[in-house]
Amino acid sequence: MGRKLRVVTAVLIAVAAGVYINNTDLLAPHRDGKPVLLAHRGMAQRFDERDVRNDTCTAARMLPPAHDYLENTLRSMHASFDAGADAVELDVHPTTDGEFAVFHDWTLGCRTDGQGVTRAQSMANLKMLDIGYGYTADGGKTFPFRGKGIGMMPTLSEVFAAFPDKKLLINVKSRDPNEGEKLAAVLNALPAERRRTIMVYGGDEPIDVIRGLTPDVRTISRGAIRSCLIRYIGYGWTGLMPAACRNAMVLVPINAAPWLWGWPDRFLNRMTDANSAVFVLSPYSGGEFSTGIDTPELFARLPQAYSGGIWTNEIEAIATISRKSKN
Repeated sequence: MGRKLRVVTAVLIAVAAGVYINNTDLLAPHRDGKPVLLAHRGMAQRFDERDVRNDTCTAARMLPPAHDYLENTLRSMHASFDAGADAVELDVHPTTDGEFAVFHDWTLGCRTDGQGVTRAQSMANLKMLDIGYGYTADGGKTFPFRGKGIGMMPTLSEVFAAFPDKKLLINVKSRDPNEGEKLAAVLNALPAERRRTIMVYGGDEPIDVIRGLTPDVRTISRGAIRSCLIRYIGYGWTGLMPAACRNAMVLVPINAAPWLWGWPDRFLNRMTDANSAVFVLSPYSGGEFSTGIDTPELFARLPQAYSGGIWTNEIEAIATISRKSKN
C-alpha cells in the first residue's frame, strides 16, 4: 500500500510539473514591442455611460466636448491614427443602393436630422444628413455640432480608399446572415494582403457566414468569444486551442485575464500561433460586455511590458500613457 501511494504521488507530482512547465508564463519567450492600440469608433465624443442600454440615445447625454471630432467619420479616423492608434473600429449598415454606410446607430433620430432605420435608407439620402445634429451636453439647450456634420457619413469603400494600409475593425450591427454574405463579397473583392489587416465582429449569424466565406479575415462574435475563453480556461492547460480561438479577434476583459493559462506572454504567443489577435477590455461585470481601457488606473492593471492589443475609447490619453511606459 505504501509503495502504491508513493507511485501515485510521484505520478501526480509529474503531471502537476508538466502542467506548470507547459503553462507558466515565467518560461515563455517575452513578446517585445509596444501595445497595439485600437480606437473604438475613432476619435469620438464621450457620454455618460451610466445605465446605458442598446436603445439609449448617447448623443443626448454627451459629456462637455474636449474636441470637435464625430465618431465614424474619415476625419475622426485620421485623427485617431495621428494620435497613435494602430487600428480603428467602425460600424456598418447595408443600404438600399448596395453600399455599406459607416454609422453606429440602428436608427437615425438620435444623432442626425433624419428619421427611420439606417439600413432602410439609400446611401444617397444618408449623405444628405447632418450627423452632428443631435449632440448636446446640456439637455438640449445647445447643440455644438449642429450643421457641422452634413455629408460626413462615409461609405465603407471610402474608408478603404482613405486608409489603404491601415488596420480596421468592422462592427456588423445586425444578426442577419444576409448581411454577412454582402460584407463577405465586399471583403473578398479586396487583395488578400488587405483582408489580413481587417477584422470583423458582430452578431453570431453574420459572423458565422463571414468566417466561412472569408477565412483569412479574423472574426469574433459574442457567442464565439464566450466559447473561446470558457473552453481555453477549461482545457487550455493541455496546449490544445479551441476552434473559436483560431483566426479570431480575442477580446479579454482585464479581470478575466489572470484565469487564462499562460497569461500574458505564453497566452499571447499561443494566440499568435493560432493567427489570432488579442485585445484587452475593461473589467466585465455581467450584462453588456466591457468597454475600453480608458484611464491610467486601468492601464496600470496591464502586465509590465505588455505587448498585446488594447481596446480604448480614449486613444489620445492611452497612446500618451503607452508611449511613456515604453521610455
